[in-house]
Order: sequence, then structure tokens, then C-alpha cells
Amino acid sequence: MRLGCDPEVFLLNNKGKYFSAIGRIGGDKYNPLQVRGLKKGFTLQEDNVALEFGIPPAASEDEFVKSIDTVMRAGLRKTGLKFSTLSCTVFPADQMRHPKAHVFGCEPDYNAWTKMENMKPRPPHVHMRSAGGHIHVETTREPLEVVKNMDLFISVPSVLMDDGVERRQLYGKAGAFRPKSYGVEYRTPSNFWIFQEKYVRWVWRNTARALESNLLVDNLREPIEEAINKGDKAVAQELVKEFNLEVL
Repeated sequence: MRLGCDPEVFLLNNKGKYFSAIGRIGGDKYNPLQVRGLKKGFTLQEDNVALEFGIPPAASEDEFVKSIDTVMRAGLRKTGLKFSTLSCTVFPADQMRHPKAHVFGCEPDYNAWTKMENMKPRPPHVHMRSAGGHIHVETTREPLEVVKNMDLFISVPSVLMDDGVERRQLYGKAGAFRPKSYGVEYRTPSNFWIFQEKYVRWVWRNTARALESNLLVDNLREPIEEAINKGDKAVAQELVKEFNLEVL
């Protein structure tokens, strides 16, 4: 197993005002900005109004932790602003004037349970934006199995750990992924886990558990979807207890 990620974060000034990343970074998904002084794969880019960063695939838990910390520090230096820890917010109107601020969901993702393409999000407020914590999993295991297992080992416990429930109005439904040549990009989690080392290590450990698991998760589809899609903490707690899932 090797893990990468491309989380998104929102930017704040010292007074707590949200600022768009547009025009502050210079990279985009087609031409990400390589972080100067670091090896290839450490990237910064503008993703709608958020700052998105990427890391090269990590082969160990410690490398995963260090890489995320390194690229987040680079993002702080590049923007001169602070990071918000919210995964969903409504941006000020004066930060939404650029056309790029209204372009999102341009590449489809898919649902591992239904095997169907997910619908593009329609925010309930025109200026509402969300930030994901996507996990890139390099593995030879069958992609749909990986995603379903990660729903159980990552996203079900996250219901009890992640207070950012608003994001689920746009993204974060069970089974969200994109197929990749190296494995999968798991897209259900928010960015809640990137801000503390203990959560980054938790993601590594429980992704490893998901890849090692031989549980017949197809039999658990209904409670998994209910826990994740509805944010049902009671159902999540039942699954946590039954399968000894790790909650911090």
C-alpha cells in the first residue's frame, strides 16, 4: 500500500474573513504548481475558491504524516493566510466575483455501491462551497471492494468524529470514488482529518485495515449508507461496536 491525497482547504485572514484562493496560487488541476525545493508530487493549486494540495504517494505512515505537514506549510507560506478547519461554508459575495468561483464538479465521480455516476452537486446557497479530504490508494486490490471497505473503516467512524455535516449536502455520500490506474481515489471524507497528526495516522491505519479486510461488506450496504448519507450516529455506533472500528 502507498497513500497520497489531494485535500482542499479554505483561506482566512487574521480577522476570520474567508478569501478566495483564485489568483493567489497560480496552479490548477491541469497544471498544478510544483512546490519549489521539494521533489515532484508536492503540489499546490486553485480549486474553485479553495486551495488544493497534493503529495507524492507515501510508503509509510511516518512519510504520509510528514508529507502532509510539509505541503500544508508550503501553502501557508504561499498565500500568507491561515487555514479554516471548516469543510463547508458560505463565501462572502465579494470573493465570488471571478467566473472560476462558479465552476465545480466538472469531472464525474462514481458510486461503488450502485456503479453509477454521481450527480453534480447543486448547493442550496449559490455561494456555499465544500472541502474534501480525498485519499489516493495505490493497491492491486479490486477497486470497488476497496471503496466499500473504506466506507466501513473510514467514513462510518468519521460520522462520530467529523462535525462538518453541512458538506454532505454537496459531497461525501457513501461509496464516492474515481478509478485510477494505480488503484482508487476515495472521495467520501471531508478534510477534517488533515489538521491533526493523530487523525492523519488514523487514516493510514484504517486504510490499511480496509485493504486487509475480508468482510463481506455488500451485506452491510444498508446500515453503511444510512450512517454515512444521513449522518446517523446511532447506526454508526452500532457498526463501530460490532466491527471494532477505531474512533478517536
